Amino acid sequence: MKQSLVLASSSPFRRMLMDNAGLTFEACPASVDERALEKTLLGASPDEVALALAEAKAADVSARRPGCLVLGSDQTMSLASRVYHKPGSLLEAKETLLSLSGARHRLNSAVALVSDGRVLWRHVSHADLTVRPLSEEFIDRYLARVGDKVFGSVGAYQFEGEGIQLFEKIEGDYFTILGLPMLPLLEKLRELGAIDG
Repeated sequence: MKQSLVLASSSPFRRMLMDNAGLTFEACPASVDERALEKTLLGASPDEVALALAEAKAADVSARRPGCLVLGSDQTMSLASRVYHKPGSLLEAKETLLSLSGARHRLNSAVALVSDGRVLWRHVSHADLTVRPLSEEFIDRYLARVGDKVFGSVGAYQFEGEGIQLFEKIEGDYFTILGLPMLPLLEKLRELGAIDG
């Protein structure tokens, strides 16, 4: 009998991606203090941080859902050595966008599969995005238009919405950009016999 698949997330985008792929799953948000965990990871790379957060989320839900296959995911965003977090204010969002203007940044999307507290698989996919040069005036108008949506993503943009206007070049797949690398995930789920192969 196949294990029940549980998504350790409340993200509507991750749920949409899994629904669209025809997966049968339950969403059960994890209860993990991400910033507190990050403080224990000083010196860790953006990939390592994303993996640690994905595993922690999956492990948290796995403890409550014995016998299930739990999928945890997380995404970090980096530019050179700087790791970004979701902006807490419009001023922070503006600063983020100014720092990304004319630059190429990386999204690091991690996934982990955990069953009964044991990590079965972990993976990180990358996407590199180049933001076109942005004027302060354009950023102000953009932030006024999108409003509170900027607080929902680490880069102060939602790629699947009006945020697409910020970019001049994208290297990587859509799923990785949205925070759930579906192709490697589906391959692993088939390998584990969790979905029809």
